[in-house]
Amino acid sequence: MAKARAYLDWNATAPLHPAAREAVLRALDTIGNPSSIHAEGRAARALVEEARAGVAALVGGEAENVIFTSGATEAANALLGADQASFSPIFLCGDDHPPRGAVIYGETEHPCVIAAALRAMDLAGAALPIKPQPDGRISPGALAGMLERARPLQPEGARPLVAIQLANNETGVLQDIPALAETARAGGAIVIVDAAQGPGRVEIDINKLGADALFLSAHKFGGPKGVGAIVFAHGTTRLARAFIPGGGQERGQRGGTENVPGIVGMGAAARAAKADFDPETLIELRDRFENHLKTIAPEVRIVGQGVARLPNTSLFAIPGVTAEKALIAFDLAGVAVSSGSACSSGKVKASHVLEAMGEQGWVKAGAIRLSIGPTTTAADIDQALGVVDQLAKREKVKNSASKGAFAVSAA
Repeated sequence: MAKARAYLDWNATAPLHPAAREAVLRALDTIGNPSSIHAEGRAARALVEEARAGVAALVGGEAENVIFTSGATEAANALLGADQASFSPIFLCGDDHPPRGAVIYGETEHPCVIAAALRAMDLAGAALPIKPQPDGRISPGALAGMLERARPLQPEGARPLVAIQLANNETGVLQDIPALAETARAGGAIVIVDAAQGPGRVEIDINKLGADALFLSAHKFGGPKGVGAIVFAHGTTRLARAFIPGGGQERGQRGGTENVPGIVGMGAAARAAKADFDPETLIELRDRFENHLKTIAPEVRIVGQGVARLPNTSLFAIPGVTAEKALIAFDLAGVAVSSGSACSSGKVKASHVLEAMGEQGWVKAGAIRLSIGPTTTAADIDQALGVVDQLAKREKVKNSASKGAFAVSAA
């Protein structure tokens, strides 16, 4: 009998939660258009609004401030205003569409944020990346310095945008968003947070974070792929104009008939993530992996260890073992892990995150990410450790052979 596969790549996409699957199937049988006023339309609208409330509750927000999107990439582009050259893409009460300011973002941001920032720069204004500390965190001082640098590069009265991840998708490193938001606000900036990796792993409260807006992706926490959301902190915070003009759906912020099954699935996954929140178990399994990892390969580098990070994420590299070699070994052994971001065309290539953190070349060449979730078991972790053990032994054999040795010590 074939050995069961161990899925340990939750940061790329989480398995569809059973509650989300059931919700999607029910929604597929709801025939009405949510914008129609007849009974069938009202039934579809009720499902959408129930999901909106679930997503809002997941991040401590209000349902009226949730705008559904096709995912995090669309949300990032809408919030950073990649198609809006003349004025700030989002505005607060009383701003009356201020001029576009600089986009300030961390060098370790997800590719969708970096690409949106650079696109915005091409249209108007400036895009200024902040280099993180070696531990992957951005200091308030570095942000304050970048806000000062931005002043002469933007029009009078412009409000810069500061985009910072809550948690890095590769390393799991958590940023001190409240401290960074306070610094940003002192510099007159609008704060946008990529919170895609947070649900189900860390508590999220948009008001405690101090963000003006955050965005989510359903498939990161057990919802279906192809749906996400923007959550504004206040009812007076809005996109300056619809990112997708159309029929006025989503409070006039995003045109187009809503993806009812996807939205309903996202709402169900959001409620499940909140109800099943159990970071302690994730930490226990992650530590089990890392503690045994160090005994198998004492020279292993665990990136982000020693600073606050997601309870489910371990990014590691073993000297002499390339990421490509490791990924093949894991997959052949029935273990799904990844190297770097999942949004890189399925290729193994150098991580811009590790580059920004100043990691050594062998770490950048060999980094493997293991990320877990609520259904991960100790047996899954042990299956992954078995692969690491074999990789480490092969490296010892190779090193011994290169020195002309024939005796190989067991790991």
